[in-house]
Amino acid sequence: MTRKTKNILFIMFDQLRWDYLSCAGHKTLETPHMDRLASQGVRFSRTYVQSPICGSSRMSYYTGRYVHSHGAQWNGYPLKVGEQTMGDHLRKVGMDCWLIGKTHMKADIDGLNRLGIAHDSVIGARVSECGFDVYIRDDGLWAEGPDGFYDERRSPYNEYLKAKGYAAENPWKDYANAGIDADGNMESGWLTKNADMPANIREQDSETPWLTSRTIDFIEEQDPNKPWCAHVSYIKPHWPYIVPAPYHNMFSHNQIQPLNRDPAERVNTNPVFDAYLNNAVGRMFHKDEVRDVVIPAYMGLIKQCDDQMGRLFKYLEDTGRMDDTMIVISSDHGDYLGDHWMGEKSLFHECSVKVPLIIYDPSAAADETRGTVCDELVESIDLTATFIDAAGGKVPDHIVEGKSLMPFLHGETPDDWRDFAVSEFDYSATPMGRDLGLAPRDCRLFMIADKRWKFMHAEGGIAPMLFDMENDPGELVDLGTDPAHGEVIDMMYVRLGQWARRMSQRTTKSDQDILDMRGKSVRKGILIFLYDGTEVDEDLTVKYRGPISQNYTVPEPGE
Repeated sequence: MTRKTKNILFIMFDQLRWDYLSCAGHKTLETPHMDRLASQGVRFSRTYVQSPICGSSRMSYYTGRYVHSHGAQWNGYPLKVGEQTMGDHLRKVGMDCWLIGKTHMKADIDGLNRLGIAHDSVIGARVSECGFDVYIRDDGLWAEGPDGFYDERRSPYNEYLKAKGYAAENPWKDYANAGIDADGNMESGWLTKNADMPANIREQDSETPWLTSRTIDFIEEQDPNKPWCAHVSYIKPHWPYIVPAPYHNMFSHNQIQPLNRDPAERVNTNPVFDAYLNNAVGRMFHKDEVRDVVIPAYMGLIKQCDDQMGRLFKYLEDTGRMDDTMIVISSDHGDYLGDHWMGEKSLFHECSVKVPLIIYDPSAAADETRGTVCDELVESIDLTATFIDAAGGKVPDHIVEGKSLMPFLHGETPDDWRDFAVSEFDYSATPMGRDLGLAPRDCRLFMIADKRWKFMHAEGGIAPMLFDMENDPGELVDLGTDPAHGEVIDMMYVRLGQWARRMSQRTTKSDQDILDMRGKSVRKGILIFLYDGTEVDEDLTVKYRGPISQNYTVPEPGE
């Protein structure tokens, strides 16, 4: 078979840190299957998401646009009707685009209703699902409290577990994400003290193998003559941090990577950083006993993900799909895991905003780059552009703000590649915004990062943060208020202003459309700023010259 990209398998793991793959340097966690994909493709070592929070990050992946452009700033904020997504762009070039797993998408119901779009129509369904056709959607957070479920939709995964005999209304909560004590009582994964327990579920029925099976089902059902893009979106290794046997005890606390934090970070701390390192999850991860059970469980979840990649890749090889399917592995954001005195994600340290990115291109044109590492600045929005390019389309750069990575895959370096990467974070809906006493519109952060410096601007009159990534790769010394670095900070503000002035909202006309319009108006009959007509070619005035049938400028007799 001729090796050429026909299909795209876009795999996303939720909350996977960039440095928790052995090919990225993890010392004790081995991920041979993802490493092998990296050896067959290109690993991009400086990939930044456009926001370190699930919903807004994913909306940037799916639209190829900055958060500043699409406006879905936080989890549960709708992606407004009218935003074009990778599904819209790929269908224009004959490629179907499917969802298998999670999106964290919130539909713009008001927008659908305002425009009279039926929710159950093809258009309505795609608008409600980030432009994807849904093979199976399961956002994977079926938390349940006294007032009901966090997610009100039906869970296909829960229905699967019920069909397999797991006796509960919410087996995701009772089995997949909970252990069991000696007396037969549930030990919830929501309590981090239980992270070292095995989840009370058969491993093959847990979330990650289940989604892998659905992915294989999807590929089996596809017409071999019709190209497709499938977004396979896993919920793990996102919390709850609990994993079934045998993964629950594969790693111990003495296999944890050294903690990256310094007491000096808590002295004269930037107010936004201080609010986050002292919030509930930050305080929890200050404790050794929390990290000692959570991080081995997190590693076990990643190991299970990698094993499932081995299963999936073997299927692709056995069926010949490795010869015509581009495979992409990435994440929506990272996880602090106690680094910088923080837990979860949110700010712009590497462990939060930087993500893994591996791209395998089956085509012969990519042979010379196999097994290489690209250290250029990459943004998550680049994937939409890359997929359009790989599918044979022209990237509509008046809509898609990312850049295609195909040149790097084929051994070329574009002359006009970016000098800095941008990420944004709107924390207006959080307790931290309230505690800082800021109005919602002032609870916004912006990151500008190049290969040496990382800068964070905070609205609301708060001082910036600055890290020298060359001399302080651990990002432990904030230089944001250091007068000696005033020129660097000025440069970063120039870049922030340059980025903010970009053309991002003129999405109905491309630059080429505008170039094509130049000079055409006079041929449509609009003749302005002429004195006697000699200023233009004679043929442009032909419609305005010649005899007239009736003359009303001469008064009629008797008038």
